[in-house]
Amino acid sequence: MQLTRFSDLGLRVLMYLTQHDRALPVTIAEIAGQFQVPHNHLIKVVNRLGKLGWVTATRGRNGGLRLAAPAQGLQLGQVLQGLEHSTELINCEDPPCTLRGHCLLKVALNAGLAAFYNKMDDYTLADVCGSRTGEAIITLHRQFLDQQTARH
Repeated sequence: MQLTRFSDLGLRVLMYLTQHDRALPVTIAEIAGQFQVPHNHLIKVVNRLGKLGWVTATRGRNGGLRLAAPAQGLQLGQVLQGLEHSTELINCEDPPCTLRGHCLLKVALNAGLAAFYNKMDDYTLADVCGSRTGEAIITLHRQFLDQQTARH
């Protein structure tokens, strides 16, 4: 199993936001630059995160993104389920499989996927953003701010 790029970016956005003061929002442009991803794609990811209630976005000159939920309360399994577009690994209906109704592969894969999400729920966003990860995010943000200051 491999996560979609959408889910990967969603996790990165949430992780990046864990290390920032709520008074100072982070822009989509900053995150797009830090992770070298297309701005327009990141907008779609942030919209989804907002609809899920995990990120708030403020428009305008002093606007940006903030984490809307405490990192300790965001279980990774729930986050991944919210970001992934499908809850099944295979689709036996389209295209129609000739083994449909006689095969246990889908049952086994769905059980494995459920176990994966359950195991991921053992970890929160705060857990994966501790120590070195958090320090790396803070360093990235400081470098971004230094670059912005140097330009002005």
